[in-house]
Amino acid sequence: MRNNWCWLLLSAAAAAATAAHATPPARVEIAYEIARNGSTVAEVVHRMQHNGRIYQLTETWKGRGIFALRGSAKRSSRGIVSPEGLKPLEFLDERTGRNTARANFDWEAKRLTMQYRGEPRNEPLPARAHDRLAYLFDFAFAPPRPGGEITFDLMDGRGQSRHVYSVNGRERLKTPAGEFDTIRVEKRTADELAQIWLAAELSHLPLRILVVHKDGTRYDQVATKISTE
Repeated sequence: MRNNWCWLLLSAAAAAATAAHATPPARVEIAYEIARNGSTVAEVVHRMQHNGRIYQLTETWKGRGIFALRGSAKRSSRGIVSPEGLKPLEFLDERTGRNTARANFDWEAKRLTMQYRGEPRNEPLPARAHDRLAYLFDFAFAPPRPGGEITFDLMDGRGQSRHVYSVNGRERLKTPAGEFDTIRVEKRTADELAQIWLAAELSHLPLRILVVHKDGTRYDQVATKISTE
């Protein structure tokens, strides 16, 4: 009888661990609206697909009102799904009227190549290197721990910067895409506050991203529709 109880406890623990680290759906599409100081300025769509080993992400922007005159924007990231989360191999940032920004990640050689204007630049690759698109979906593959911190060295082809997020509690969030239990992570610096709400029961997908600058300017990106397969 005792052995049966031990087996049941171990099975339950294994099932809980599997559920806690379950990968997101193979295909995800999230549509957002972005508001600047309360006025909608753009519609954004994130599309992700993966097979548990490799991933592909795209982000497309469509401006509203006078912001539509700025043309189109598309960012993409492809890379590896690892036990530690996503590891980008290539990042592209393409915008109307600008040079394409590129970042290539060589994890074996631990080298980073970035290019925006002029010749490519080679730099050492930080251990927590990421790009400015894929890091938002890294939480879906490596969920944040309560009370923990998450550090990203973000690359966009033009430069790099360090971002440290802390887990700042749970919150019930209403969005046009539905109502969700969320985990909120945030980053505070002298220049801005950045907060991300992650769907606790939907693979920790990003539902809302709020950035408040030092001068009070607010950018609020909120999910309006979520499709999964």
